[in-house]
Amino acid sequence: MTAELHPVLKSVTDRIIARSKATRAEYLARVERYKSREPRRKKLSCANYAHVAAPMTETDKLALALDKVPNIGVVTAYNDMLSAHAPYYRYPEKILDYARHVGATSQVAGGVPAMCDGVTQGKPGMELSLFSRDVIAMGTVIALSHDAFDSALMLGICDKIVPGLVMGALAFGHLPVIFVPSGPMPSGLPNPEKAKIRTAYAKGEVGRDALLAAEMASYHSEGTCTFYGTANSNQMLMEIMGLHVPGAAFVPPRGELRDALTRAAVERAAKASALGEAPAYMADVIDERAIVNGVVGLLATGGSTNHALHLPAMARAAGIILKPEDMNDLSGVVPLLARVYPNGSADVNHFHAAGGIGFVIKELLSAGLLHADVNTIWGPGLAAYGQEPTLRDGQLVWVDAPAESLDLDILRPVTNPFSPEGGLRELRGNLGVAVTKISAVKPEHRVVEGPCAVFDDQDDFLKAFKENRLPEGDFVCVVRFQGPKANGMPELHSLTPSLSAMLDQGRKVALVSDGRMSGASGKVSSAIHLTPEAVDGGPISKLRSGDIVRVDCENGNLSFIGDEAQLMARESAPRPADADGLGRELFAPFRRLVGEAVSGGSVFW
Repeated sequence: MTAELHPVLKSVTDRIIARSKATRAEYLARVERYKSREPRRKKLSCANYAHVAAPMTETDKLALALDKVPNIGVVTAYNDMLSAHAPYYRYPEKILDYARHVGATSQVAGGVPAMCDGVTQGKPGMELSLFSRDVIAMGTVIALSHDAFDSALMLGICDKIVPGLVMGALAFGHLPVIFVPSGPMPSGLPNPEKAKIRTAYAKGEVGRDALLAAEMASYHSEGTCTFYGTANSNQMLMEIMGLHVPGAAFVPPRGELRDALTRAAVERAAKASALGEAPAYMADVIDERAIVNGVVGLLATGGSTNHALHLPAMARAAGIILKPEDMNDLSGVVPLLARVYPNGSADVNHFHAAGGIGFVIKELLSAGLLHADVNTIWGPGLAAYGQEPTLRDGQLVWVDAPAESLDLDILRPVTNPFSPEGGLRELRGNLGVAVTKISAVKPEHRVVEGPCAVFDDQDDFLKAFKENRLPEGDFVCVVRFQGPKANGMPELHSLTPSLSAMLDQGRKVALVSDGRMSGASGKVSSAIHLTPEAVDGGPISKLRSGDIVRVDCENGNLSFIGDEAQLMARESAPRPADADGLGRELFAPFRRLVGEAVSGGSVFW
């Protein structure tokens, strides 16, 4: 059952529409210029067309020559470095076979890079992580620029890959675009056990052999890492924003149901093309309502803070301007319905078994906390995403998601949430604007005031921690020159075990940074994405160790406590030398062009 839209959702959506009027109109006008009910290849010259068809079989060439046969372009982020992407190895072959069965053809239009943040955490390569999103967007555009496709399938799952694919695909908003996941790996070592061993290693209580054994038991197979970080938050977003086949997000790899969902995506890509009766153009799917639904889903499930960067960037690719204040206001009315690690002990497989995203969508619709009347790749309305797929006699069918949670420790209804609010908040004060996520932060740790210890590099903090050179008692850790303009805004997840260890000692500790934390970060209060960043002369560049800083996640305040005029009169700390090596020098133009974190940290806007 769908309830009347909540007034705050209506108000936030209306102001996004008003704010985005000019940019959205410009985007839609551009899309309209490229819409066509004829095959895209008919616009090519004979020589252009011959290049498209040259590698095809004779049968596929004949099919392509027919005016009404859609050609599906596939953009793949396959590599076998990412566990989540390794299953894509056979997908192009499967997709072509499925396409032939519905009278269509398919071609791999191109590949995009997909780096693994799990490998580069705390290493120089992480400085390319955020920028890889925009590279992926450009790679997607290059793949589809052949203009020989009537619809497209996106093969990608992990952190920056899905946002990059969305941004690139939106440049082809005149095409139907469907995202095709491959599912999570089986559950391994329980997440709380892994977290304990990481903290013990940070304290020096266990050796590297114990740490490696724990990590190998956690990340052990093909599929998405099972904690609720950015990758799995991506999959939730693609469901709730209507870009998946309903229920596709968290079905395991390599099973009959997964293959059936991939086949359904191909069939839908053929039927929803501009050659079909009811085209599902991406520009119509991703509108202001879909973006608000994405934010609501993020809040209701306790998703990754990285999407405070990615959602504004994805929205802007569709001409929509999303701001932190929008997320903050929505957070105040959207209840937290899920507890998945790092916000709880369960993983995404447990979440899926308890009712999953279908249950969440049904609950939010029943409370008027989602726009029900959106367009999706599956058709009008979001109701279909409150169902889940299953096989009956070998046939794919959809049934209603569970009416009740099967585990109230993992998943709850809107009438009995874990928290009445989503937990992603905006912080403002004389240090600037930042975001924080409090879903996993205990109430007694949400307000921290004390002397700060200032570092220009996360390695300097880690060294000080190991050498016991940090302030005694409560304190605020400040790590600056970590914003997009400084070094590409790497995740600072390596700080989490050490900060958590101090929290476990009974101290109050908070992090303030113009950088970002991993989607897997949890119980430490963190004011991140701070804008203006240090390289722009923001107040964080003027802080000195010993200054008193207040991080108040309850009341949305981030402030230097003292003489503000005297703080602003100080010289900014000198900017560290520009990083090079491991290809970082090639991204110097990106660091010069990139926008502020509050706008998505993109080089495009």
